[in-house]
Amino acid sequence: MRGLVVLVTLACFATAQHQALIDYLERRLLAIEDRISLWHEQTARYASELRELKQQMVSQLENLDKEKEALRMNLDSVGTRVDRVERELDYLETQNGAQPCVDVDDKLIEQEVTLVKEKQKAKYSKLSDCSDMISSIKAMKILKRVGGPKGMWTKDTSSGSGKVYIFNGTNEDTVHEFSSVQDFTRSLGMSLSNNLKLPSAWRGTGHVVYNSNVYYINQVEEIMVVKYDMKNNSVTDTAVFPVQDHVSVYGLTPETVMDLAVDEEGLWAIYATRQNERHISLAKMDTNSLDIEQMWDTNCPRENAEAAFIICGTLYVVYNTQQPGRSRVQCVFDVNDMVTNEDAPLIYFPKRYGAHSSLKYNPQEQLLYAWDDGYQILYKLVMKKKLEI
Repeated sequence: MRGLVVLVTLACFATAQHQALIDYLERRLLAIEDRISLWHEQTARYASELRELKQQMVSQLENLDKEKEALRMNLDSVGTRVDRVERELDYLETQNGAQPCVDVDDKLIEQEVTLVKEKQKAKYSKLSDCSDMISSIKAMKILKRVGGPKGMWTKDTSSGSGKVYIFNGTNEDTVHEFSSVQDFTRSLGMSLSNNLKLPSAWRGTGHVVYNSNVYYINQVEEIMVVKYDMKNNSVTDTAVFPVQDHVSVYGLTPETVMDLAVDEEGLWAIYATRQNERHISLAKMDTNSLDIEQMWDTNCPRENAEAAFIICGTLYVVYNTQQPGRSRVQCVFDVNDMVTNEDAPLIYFPKRYGAHSSLKYNPQEQLLYAWDDGYQILYKLVMKKKLEI
């Protein structure tokens, strides 16, 4: 009988412990459920705040777009008013009698010098939001060897056209046009090309193809920029470059008296004068009228320079090193003053055959088209933002 009582007592004790464990687990579960509920509430609140922030950002962006459009309309209106004022001034000039022709040549020269100085002092206004610069050269591809040791090859830098243009030599008048890079590489010499004969011979290797126009340099006594429309086979404009006593722009390519270049901002002219004989100068040109918009004197020396190119308003001058077939970018000039020689990375070109006679940048592809001792080479560029320096 006593043993039975002990067993009953033990059973009651075990039941009490089991019930206490169950109560403890229920309390823990309730606490976990409370926390989960709290997490759900906080998540919902955060999601709601994020939606409100997104709506605010969208609204602000819409307002910025409206302000941008209003500013553009104001600028257009200002441009129209300026054009009207210029026409009125032209009319007034026609109504006034001609001034006596005393020392006219000296006065014209003084006006030209003054205009150049003003354009050198003016602050440059960017035409695009491009802010890229070269970080390194990713790869080099040698396509083939055709033509003489000096020349230039390129694509139309303003469109997605796949046509390739070959300017063989430094004093010729026939451009070789290929329908694609593939046709150019598999062509035996120039056999697959369409020959375009220019009305006059080019000088040097400083030509570009832009918007179905060939811009090239023709020199007799003065430097003349010629704009030739390939669609209509006619010269649409010419302009005498307003610089006296010009010299070759690159020490290692004396045939090039001026190097035209195209980037995201448009058309540029790289040149040199006897007044600033040791260094290279730069000018921004209007692609339609060939007018000079602005001019700069850079600190980039001509001596030992091979060629140059421009990306986002930054001039990169390539110099020959002491090692055969090796070149590097040794001087950089940014018209927006965002990059200096101290900030720019050292950029070496892979070892090649000789020296570059031309380097043409294609902003659509971010490629450099190079001519090196008769070899046609492509350089793939790695870019970075100027503000990342």
